[in-house]
Amino acid sequence: MLYPDLTMTGMYNVLEALRQGRELTTKEKTIHEHGLVTVLRELHDELDVAVADAYGWPADLSDEDILTRLVALNAERVEEEKQGNIRWLRPEYQIKSKAERKAVQTKIDIDIPVEPATKGKKGKATKAKTGPKIPWPTDLLEQTQAVRNAVSTLQDAGVTVTPDTVAERFTRVPRARVQEILHVLEALGFV
Repeated sequence: MLYPDLTMTGMYNVLEALRQGRELTTKEKTIHEHGLVTVLRELHDELDVAVADAYGWPADLSDEDILTRLVALNAERVEEEKQGNIRWLRPEYQIKSKAERKAVQTKIDIDIPVEPATKGKKGKATKAKTGPKIPWPTDLLEQTQAVRNAVSTLQDAGVTVTPDTVAERFTRVPRARVQEILHVLEALGFV
């Protein structure tokens, strides 16, 4: 190692010394210089502001105020969960059973009715009527949810699920992306 004293622990110790306003020792000055601790501090400060903004809190709260607010928020969530209101961040990973996953609805659910395929002339299967096509979502999470909903709807209608039957439900859909999402959903046990 070029700078043997330059460790993450050493850098964070220097960062803490800077935040306390304490004068740095010679060793800490070397770590500060070579570890770019000022850059580390700026990045942490930006992260702190972003997190505070995400919670809707002022960015200049003390550690004690943050802890007080987090404890209150936790108590609020506990009460919500007692009433059955669970705020899943990633239901596809957090909810274990298929029945539970199916019961959880998200705001991006898409439900388009599908009629089952029928036998046409000469006994050949005809395409299922899928109703109006919907635009292919741009966001990966929404794409995944849309494919998952399409699969569920097709299965409920007795239609064989293939990348093509799913892709037919959307406008301007890259079939390779549908197939990729189907593989992931299958691997996770969703289809």
